[in-house]
Amino acid sequence: MTIYLVDVEQVIHTCPGEPEPHPYDIRRTLVDVIPGAPCRAPVTIRCGQVTTTIPCYRHEPAKRQCGACRVIVTERTIINHHPTGVAA
Repeated sequence: MTIYLVDVEQVIHTCPGEPEPHPYDIRRTLVDVIPGAPCRAPVTIRCGQVTTTIPCYRHEPAKRQCGACRVIVTERTIINHHPTGVAA
């Protein structure tokens, strides 16, 4: 299982079209990567006369991948900025 640790910084505003505060600029910073292990459930595929084995992440949807191939993204911190002031 590969784990990506990220920091998220959002700029939030309100506008006449949507009065609820909502982000309009989201920036993610990659902080750390913990690499996964080799695939534990490789998939054998055949193309004509050629048979080959590939890691399950290249063939299977995420819910059917082995634990070593799955990717987890963890948000370490989420910072919200709400700019104030009116432009003249």
